[in-house]
Formats: sequence, structure tokens, C-alpha cells
Amino acid sequence: MKEKLKLRPDLWTGASLLVFAFCALFILLPLALVLYKAVLDPVTGEYTTEYLTKFFTKRFYWQALVNSLEVTVVATAMSAFIGVPMAYIMTRYRIFGAAALNVLIVISYLSPPFIGAYAWIQLLGRSGVITQWVNESFRLNFDGIYGFAGILLVFSLQSFPLIYMYVSGALKNLDSSLIEAAECLGCSALGRMSRIVIPLVMPTLLAGSLLIFMRVFSDFGTPMLIGEGFKTMPVLVYNQFMSEVGGDDGFAAALCLIVVVMTVLLFFAQRIISQRGSYAMTALKPMKRIQAKGLKNVLIHLVAYTVVALAIIPQAVVVYTSFLETEGGQVYTGGYSLESYYNILAKDTNAVFNTYSLGLAAILLILCIGVTVAYLTVRHRSLLNHVIDVVVMFPYIIPGSVLGIAFLFAFNKPPLLLAGTAFILIISYVIRRMPYTVRSTAAIIGQISPSVEEASVSLGASDSTTFRKIMLPMMIPGILSGAIMSWVTVISELSSSIILYTSQTQTLTVSIYTEVIRGNYGNASAFSTILTITSIVSLLIFFRLTGRRDVSM
Repeated sequence: MKEKLKLRPDLWTGASLLVFAFCALFILLPLALVLYKAVLDPVTGEYTTEYLTKFFTKRFYWQALVNSLEVTVVATAMSAFIGVPMAYIMTRYRIFGAAALNVLIVISYLSPPFIGAYAWIQLLGRSGVITQWVNESFRLNFDGIYGFAGILLVFSLQSFPLIYMYVSGALKNLDSSLIEAAECLGCSALGRMSRIVIPLVMPTLLAGSLLIFMRVFSDFGTPMLIGEGFKTMPVLVYNQFMSEVGGDDGFAAALCLIVVVMTVLLFFAQRIISQRGSYAMTALKPMKRIQAKGLKNVLIHLVAYTVVALAIIPQAVVVYTSFLETEGGQVYTGGYSLESYYNILAKDTNAVFNTYSLGLAAILLILCIGVTVAYLTVRHRSLLNHVIDVVVMFPYIIPGSVLGIAFLFAFNKPPLLLAGTAFILIISYVIRRMPYTVRSTAAIIGQISPSVEEASVSLGASDSTTFRKIMLPMMIPGILSGAIMSWVTVISELSSSIILYTSQTQTLTVSIYTEVIRGNYGNASAFSTILTITSIVSLLIFFRLTGRRDVSM
């Protein structure tokens, strides 16, 4: 049955209209201006396809799109190749220290990818520790992992935890009697994995893979730091818009338009796959961990520990190097010192203060708007609320650099002159990271019977009172889970921040990026350590509030 536009003069109709106005102003308007500038001749003011023609007729430009698709497809496949076996091992077998390994896997995912790129540069860059050892020991001329190989390494190790979390959640709903029956019929372990486990978790695997695809495709920091000649679309967009020589707003807008079209198509593909390819599994006999024996037990532990060690290396490297003594902030002298922390905390604390203050302001708005959107889309279904639900998800899939440019197009002159202010950063964080809170809150609302609200209303309580005193307390677990995930991603945001920040609103991620570009690795490590510790503390708070010991989706 088709949904009809229901507009009754009540509290929730007013809320729908206000939320839609917010979305129209800060999502639809900026994206519309990107489309407008992409097909507008700045001299004549007439419609033109010059910018789009320029992109598709010059190899230098369209090769960036090919590069983006190439690295995204391979990184997604590698993430699935690592994540699915890890999820099966950790769910099926008893692993010593499994709780700690789960936490480390999630921490590796919460850390921004560009920190991984920076850490691997210190290990496998031209002057990296491992690079120098290999070249000296084997008399080689290894030039580092820059380009496609480096980007693939960073993305694969940083993205597989998402597959791991998704598939782990699916495996918990899998009936283990199916696996036991196959084993009794003589099916090997590899056969059980390929013929039973993977087909059953395929819808979940595809959903997670599409999220990774969109995340990798839109990432800016990693290819910017480690890509060198391997240009991707977000890097090309940034260079075209920010270049002091030869920058072209119109052409940058055309590039943004191409990226937006591709990501929106991927978004709708994900929705179609999740709706048509999903099914419910009832675990009459949930999978229980068993104890592997002999060589199999050794191999399982070796695989689990090796994968987690590789995933957590970036965090370990930045924490360790943050305590090394440097000369001029660029050359490590071999000793240990708190000099790097003194440089970033005693001399200038703006980046730390801005990160937390802007992040907290964004989280408050995310909670107010996100909870409202979730409640409207679940409890008050209408065409308008369905549109809001779709529009709210757009910024999640659109690259941050594209969104930052769109914001400057829309809010760079009166009557809405927001460029250069802290408010424009806060709003960009809100609309980019609100989907976490919307989805987690919507999930918990879906588990609450509507009869609870109906009973409250029948007893004379108003809609607002019912929501405030009945629904809100029951929604708290989902709200907190989404809020913490939103918080961690807000403080890790680089793509939009690098476009919108000023010297007065510089954040930790921007500081890390600029220090790496300048070669001040000690300061960059200290900033990264503060960000990593914040993510870890946030994760521990998540475990404490939810009573869980792992993260699965």
C-alpha cells in the first residue's frame, strides 16, 4: 500500500515540518547549489556541459574515478576476506583473551583511516623503520608502500572490523544444528563455511560491504597522505577547489556532482539489496563456542592474534612515537620525552578545546534532531517522514569534502554567512554523523510495542507527556549507543573539517593532518594519541552503559 502524505495539526506534524525545513536548508540546498554550479557558465550565466565534458574527455581527470573504483572494490573484497573468517573464528571457537581482542578490533575501526596511513608511513615509508631494516639487511631498494598498495593496506585493515561486527551479529542468530548436520554428513570445515555459513550471512555481508564501499570511496585523508601519484576522486575534488593556482569552483562542483550521483546510486542499491535479499533467522540452537584441539587450536589462535595485531599497529605506533624525543619535531633522536605533549598542550590547546567543544555541541543537536527523526519515521509513518528518513542518510554516504564545498557554496555570503564560523562546522558534523543516532534509536523504538503509548494516551496523557515520560526512558539504550558512535565519528572527522576550518576552529584531526604534511611527526603522534584515548574511553563508556562486552550489528 502506498503511503499518503498525512498532515494533521498536531505536535508531531509540526516536528516533521521543522525537521524537513532543517534538512532542506542544510542538506538539499547545498547539494542543489552544487548541481547548479556544475552546469552553469560563470561568464554567460547559461547552461553548459563544459565541465562534465572536460572531466570525461581528459584521462588525467577520469583516471581518478577509475582509481577510486579500483581501490574501493579491492579494499572491500579484502575486508570481507579478512572479516568473515575472523567473525566465524571468534564466534565458533574459544579464543584466549577473546574479550580483549574484540575491544582491540573495534578500536582499530573507530580510529580515523588517515591515522593508519600516517602510522604505516612511519613503518613502511621511505624512511620507515621496517623499510630501512629491510633495505639494510637484504641490500634492497624498497621505496615504501606509497600508491595503490599502501592505500589498500590501510583501508583493508581499517575496514574489515565493520564486516566482522556485521557478520558476528548474523552468526549469533544462526542455528548451529545446520552446521552440525553438515559435519555429520562428512562436509569439511571449508565446505561448511562456503556452503552454509556464507550463504546464510550473505545479506548481512552485502550490507556491510556496501557501507565499506561507500566509506572507502569517499575517504580523503588516506589517499592524500599515502597515495602520491595515485589520485582518487576526493583528492581531486579537494585539489581543484583549494588550489591556489588553477582552482576552478565550477569544475570542482562538476566533480562533486559526479561523486554525489555515484554515492546516491550506491545508497539506493544498498536499500534494495537489504530489502529484497534479507530474511529472518531464528536460532533454535544458537551457536556456542567450542574448544579446538591440537594444531587446529594453534592455527586458530595464530590467525586471530596476527589479524588483530596488524589492525592495532597504527594505534600502537602513534602512542609509542608520541613519547619519543625529537629534534625540531621532525627527527627522532632515540630518547624518550614528553616534549611533543608540551608542544601541543602547553603552547596551544585550541585544537583539543575545539574538538571537544564543537563535538559536544554537535552531539546535543544530534540527540535532539536524531531522536525526533527516528521517532517520526517509526511511529508516524507518512510520505513526508519517509522523505526525511532518506534525506537524513544522504550526508552519511556523501564524501565530507563534497559536503564542505557545498556548504561554502551555500553559506559564503549574506543572508546566511556562516563560512569561517564554528557553527558551520557544528552543522556539518550534525548532518554527517546523525545517521548513527537515527538508526540505533529507530531500532530500539521498533522493539517497543505501540500499545504502551496507546495505554498512556487512553489514560489522558498528552502526546508530549507520553513521549517524555514513557517512550524516552525506554529509548535510552539505543539513544546512548548511537550518541557514542556519533561522538567518536564526530571527533574523527577530517574530510569536511579540512575544507571548513579556520585558524580559530582548527580541530585535532586537522592538526594531525597539517603536522604530518609539515613532517612534525612527534606532534602528530601526540595529537593522535589524545584522539585514540578519547575513542577508547568512549568505547568503554559504551560497554558500561549497555552492559555488553563486544560490538556486533
